Amino acid sequence: MFRILLSSFFLVLLYPTAIDLYLVGLPQIAADLKASESQLHMAFSIYLAGMAATMLFAGKISDVIGRKPIAIIGSAIFIAASFFAGMAQDAGIFLAARFAQGIGAGACYVVAFAILRDSLEDQLRAKILSMLNGITCIIPVIAPVIGHLIMLKFPWQTLFTTMAWMGIAVCLLSALIFKETRSKTPKGHQSTSPAGQESLLNLFFISRLVIAALGVTTILTYVNVSPMILMGELGLDRAGYSSVMAGTALISMLTSFSAPFALNYFKQQTLMISSQVLLFVSAVLLATITLEPLITILSYGLICAGFSIGFGVTMSQALSQFSQNAGVASALLGIAQVCCSAIYIWFMGIVGVNALNMLVFALAIGSTFSLALILLNSKLTDENHYEEVSSPS
Repeated sequence: MFRILLSSFFLVLLYPTAIDLYLVGLPQIAADLKASESQLHMAFSIYLAGMAATMLFAGKISDVIGRKPIAIIGSAIFIAASFFAGMAQDAGIFLAARFAQGIGAGACYVVAFAILRDSLEDQLRAKILSMLNGITCIIPVIAPVIGHLIMLKFPWQTLFTTMAWMGIAVCLLSALIFKETRSKTPKGHQSTSPAGQESLLNLFFISRLVIAALGVTTILTYVNVSPMILMGELGLDRAGYSSVMAGTALISMLTSFSAPFALNYFKQQTLMISSQVLLFVSAVLLATITLEPLITILSYGLICAGFSIGFGVTMSQALSQFSQNAGVASALLGIAQVCCSAIYIWFMGIVGVNALNMLVFALAIGSTFSLALILLNSKLTDENHYEEVSSPS
């Protein structure tokens, strides 16, 4: 069990680390590569595009040949891409390397969730996924600090060397410690249909996919617009901005680690409903009490708590119906989250919606629609035995 959890945690951590670690070096990267910072900010979208492009293939192949080979190949691609990014002499090569990093991280991300589906029963999986979300919430706080410390002594290329070494650790962990889970009988809810008949078009799975995608869109919108709201509108300096974001990240972490204990006393559906209520309350506060510092910070705390309460449960329920197609289901979940977030933020930017309204719309629309899906699908939940699985013993 320890090997499985350790492998899954490290496989997932490649994804946020490659986003947050290099941001502190953008000015130096732009100067050395003779590119504008706005050009290099494209590296974020290109990285996500690499993830989205590879997830479905990685998931499908892992369902056929196993999780371990895909974890090794994905981490190897991530290692090579990280070294190439650090050696880039112009923006084109740098962006291509970032796309390749996304490919490697996307493969590892999909495999991590498939491993947990293979190995854990529903209730335990929901707890572990909540804890996993708590760990990933630490990265946006720790990674920029580590990046800053690195750049006090070393050039920006060392940031990508650090990513490469992290990839090497994941690759060695996958090759030497992780044991294949695909060949084992998956635990938890068992599909009554043969593997080839496990439908990815069933309403329950689609509803959980949509809820997860809307939740990730909300949290990424929050991360994307927070600098503009806190520093641009409220006038906080970088230290104040960093303090607020560190505080809300701490809320995310604490809530995520508390969710497993809450599942001992409350049904999974109760936590999912509570999650959406907190997000809706945050939307109301931001919309009705405009740019009041304390209310804004309170709303940020509700966003982080709401997302963290519900995400692990939603992902666990989405995966529970699949025994042989867990890799593909994990891939579709990841693709939906990445694409929904990117399209929403891009569209709102194109039509000129300001930062605050962009966040309010994401919160209000996402929470309302998700809450409707949870309530309308309550009968489906009963039919799939989730009430029994998630009830306290």
